[in-house]
Amino acid sequence: MKALIEKLKSLPRFAAMGIAAILLFIALVYYPVGMVVVHHIDDSENFSADSYNVEGGSHAVAMAIALIDRETNQHRWVASDPFFFPGAALTRMPAFQRGIMSSLSRFSIEMYDQIGRTRGSSQADPDLQKANGLLNYSPTVWMFDFSTSWLPTTSSPTQYRAGMEALKSYNNRLAKGQAVFDRRADNLIETLNRIASDLGSSTGSITEFVENRSGFAFGGSADLFYHTKGRLYGNYMLLRELQIDFADIIKEKQLESIWAQMLDSFRDGMMLHNFIIFNARPDSQFLPNHLAAQGFFVMRARTQLYEVTNILLK
Repeated sequence: MKALIEKLKSLPRFAAMGIAAILLFIALVYYPVGMVVVHHIDDSENFSADSYNVEGGSHAVAMAIALIDRETNQHRWVASDPFFFPGAALTRMPAFQRGIMSSLSRFSIEMYDQIGRTRGSSQADPDLQKANGLLNYSPTVWMFDFSTSWLPTTSSPTQYRAGMEALKSYNNRLAKGQAVFDRRADNLIETLNRIASDLGSSTGSITEFVENRSGFAFGGSADLFYHTKGRLYGNYMLLRELQIDFADIIKEKQLESIWAQMLDSFRDGMMLHNFIIFNARPDSQFLPNHLAAQGFFVMRARTQLYEVTNILLK
């Protein structure tokens, strides 16, 4: 900063004033206003995929399509914004978006590996294979990814939109009887177990932050909190629609009540939000630990997922 000031002093007066005005505009207007404009953590539990549903298609696939469309088209995908975009200065929204995409990429794997084929050893669906590769793309790539090449590359939102189109193609083919959505109990069990395993990684990260990084959280802990929030939100939306897709099995096993309780746990965890995320010591007398509170709901949701799978096994 001192060197910058010295350089400004050496410039002609009007040039220095112009540069100073531009820097002041960037500091006081461009970034703050831009951040307010693009910032949107959309955690509405009433979000609907009705406009994406096709008769005879999968409700869960339609929800995945709807979430991708919302986060890459209706909102800005800020998780890959470079430093000269206001969205790059945000932390909570990109963390939330990465969490949502984490849940959707996991779902795409289950569709490709299990649900979208008659048996695990049968031929993979080409649209689901394509979607799986595209949705498991890094969420932070802009037009360049210098870690791999100096040449322009495909951005994260562009990849996700292409994955969304592949899911649309699959769902339309499914509606026409030209694709498979195998509504077997073992497929549902495997999907729920994988979601539970993903939640286990979240609880591991939360435990590490609570045990080793207790204190005020304006950075890393807040990022973890909102990433977990996004993961809970994405899984809540998918599980809500999977209940429709697997309605016959859920009814046969009398799972309606425990499924509703499981969704309540996801909802309770995903609706947590605070202006400041505190990561105080768990035994703190005066300050909360928001990560620990969130972790409780993650663990409860994970336990209930396993309760559902245990019932399905009987």
